Amino acid sequence: MQIDREISHPAHSLPHHRLKLEYSEVPFDCHGCKEAGIGLRYKCQLCRYELHKACGAAPPTATHPFYKKYTFNFYYQPPDHNLRVCDACGTDILGFVYHCQYRDLDLHPCCVNLPQVLDDGNNVLYLSKNISGPCLHCGGKGSGPGWAYKYQSKSYNLHVSCVKKLLVESWLASYFNVDKNKVRELHTKIPSLSGVSRSNPRAKGDAMKKYLQMAGGAVQLVVSAILGDPTAIIAGVLGGFVSS
Repeated sequence: MQIDREISHPAHSLPHHRLKLEYSEVPFDCHGCKEAGIGLRYKCQLCRYELHKACGAAPPTATHPFYKKYTFNFYYQPPDHNLRVCDACGTDILGFVYHCQYRDLDLHPCCVNLPQVLDDGNNVLYLSKNISGPCLHCGGKGSGPGWAYKYQSKSYNLHVSCVKKLLVESWLASYFNVDKNKVRELHTKIPSLSGVSRSNPRAKGDAMKKYLQMAGGAVQLVVSAILGDPTAIIAGVLGGFVSS
């Protein structure tokens, strides 16, 4: 699929304010969906307006394998202007959204594009909206807050919402509770997701330890999928996931 390297966007229609596709190693707030991002983005060359690649290049309609018979329409704001929640990640819809009127479903543009299968050679995860086993972070079972990535064994999951929450918490902690001498360092990497399993009361025993060792690579995959950035930048900052 061809990717436009420079666009004009209806949501930012000021004269001469073109958006150029570029890569950011610094976390940013997408002005479209109001969600965090990193990696490829469309950035205005005259101001600070920026969009996820998925938001800047969002087609007017979309479909999803979980709802094959239905069509999602793209909106700049929730169509009824009421508070709505993304059915994939469980967070509020505050801007750009794909809405299915027939099923009353809502998806962030980045969530529409979550891969169905993640495989780095060591971990194989399958996106599912039918969740049975516990989440490696929160320990919750059942449908939970949106979708989850299941391990190939189907025994454990990682909620998409939990990984997004960890990212936001990690970024906030790093940017607001850090020595000024470390600010430059923070601008070159995504903060570590160390200590991810501490909130899971079921995380105990040799069996869970084994899964937590697997989880470092699994979270790397899920983070890459959520942010739309599958590159190696994420790999170097996840080493503390299991060790902490």
